Amino acid sequence: MANVTVIGSQWGDEGKGKIVDWLSSRADVVVRFQGGHNAGHTLVINDKVYKLHLLPSGIVRPGKLSIIGNGVVVDPWALLKEIDDVRAQGVEISPETLKIADNVNLIMPVHSAMDEALEAARGKGQLGTTKRGIGPTYEDKVARRGIRLCDLRDPVLLREKLEKLMVHHNALLKGLGASEICPQEIFDQLMQIADQVLVYADQVWRVLEQARRRGDKILFEGAQGIMLDVDHGTYPFVTSSNIVAAQASTGSGVGPKAIGTVLGITKAYTTRVGTGPFPTEQLNEDGERMGQRGHEFGTTTGRKRRCGWFDATLVRQAVTICGIDGIALTKLDVLDGFDELKICTGYLLDGKKLDYFPAGQNEQARIEPVYMTLPGWNESTRGARSFSDLPPAAVKYVHVIEELIGAPVFLLSTSPERDDTILLKDPFYG
Repeated sequence: MANVTVIGSQWGDEGKGKIVDWLSSRADVVVRFQGGHNAGHTLVINDKVYKLHLLPSGIVRPGKLSIIGNGVVVDPWALLKEIDDVRAQGVEISPETLKIADNVNLIMPVHSAMDEALEAARGKGQLGTTKRGIGPTYEDKVARRGIRLCDLRDPVLLREKLEKLMVHHNALLKGLGASEICPQEIFDQLMQIADQVLVYADQVWRVLEQARRRGDKILFEGAQGIMLDVDHGTYPFVTSSNIVAAQASTGSGVGPKAIGTVLGITKAYTTRVGTGPFPTEQLNEDGERMGQRGHEFGTTTGRKRRCGWFDATLVRQAVTICGIDGIALTKLDVLDGFDELKICTGYLLDGKKLDYFPAGQNEQARIEPVYMTLPGWNESTRGARSFSDLPPAAVKYVHVIEELIGAPVFLLSTSPERDDTILLKDPFYG
């Protein structure tokens, strides 16, 4: 028996919410370890749709402990609203079912204001951020001027830290032509909600160690995808945190051996939201068809996702960097009815073939995909719950992906419904 770490192996939106929810029935503890409310996981359970941004996906499962680790940045107002929204759908949330690391960094109103002002100043070079203050909060964290959840217990220290924080940010806001923000206003707003948030605060690293000693199964839930990782993604068109599997350790306060089996959530085609390189993007009928059939609109922003063919080279790189043991292949049913399917097996850069995704920004923009073509299938795979229910061409497509990325398929998802999942190998039990 092992713990499981779930990460996205592409640009996010791979269907992690459904897979994490499916796995959470086998887990005792579910942990978010990076990102913020710029992430979005959609769960469909008994025809009821839950849209989560900060809360771990295990929150909708009775008897599970949900944890927000220190690697996450938390907007306390967004968190409280999300808790209210999920409670309104009949989910019980209490300090016994939800714990937040007391050393987590908080997103302040000034951070979203900075996000908007900076993105506007970039003009045509915008990064495509969600403008929710994620990046500026991580900047303050590493610059050692951030506000942490534990600071809400000490109003004197909090006021002092806010005043120092706003000296920095108001100078920037003024230079960008935006309105300055009074630190007293932020202080007053924080004091109004401090008790509501602090009730969930705990020493998460210790809670997880106690769970480990009890033999609890822990599920570490990543957000977004590795190609948005600040180090290993399509920089600068990335998020502000590390998304790789190793972040599950540093972002929650457990040793690296505790993260267990690494499961890469992988869409059967490729999508991306916002700006940045996308070698296999299809700006044609095929891409439009994928988007319509897959309902490819962002959970957090509602933005239409760009769609393209499966990029095996990109996913193979994610497998290597993250130490992915196996993948959960999602949305196979979206490809039903295509006469033929293409898989990217490498790139051409100025006539030279590459078997990896390059790091350089200009190189990423110039690479051209090299494809192999496979026959499609006309039969429906939607709702299949056994490998024998799949048409032969779909089975071949899955096996070719396994061979090209160098990792086996552990789970195969054939619809948004939780139970429409083919289990080939249980990640918790090797």
